[in-house]
Amino acid sequence: MYIIKIRGKAKIPDYLQVRDDNFTLIAYTRTDRPEKALEKCGLGKNIPKILELMNTIPFGKMTKLELHD
Repeated sequence: MYIIKIRGKAKIPDYLQVRDDNFTLIAYTRTDRPEKALEKCGLGKNIPKILELMNTIPFGKMTKLELHD
């Protein structure tokens, strides 16, 4: 999976995209409240790891997300 953080402009908030290995969009959510969308797409048990990575990666950089079941 991959994660990318997108910077919003003016009244548009920042967003987070989670994509699978084929770059298919899995989750698209605001960075200020991603928990509900991540839970809905089946990534609930990985929320802490995703949030930690989201807070450290720069905007616009696609980053590999290693999730272990």
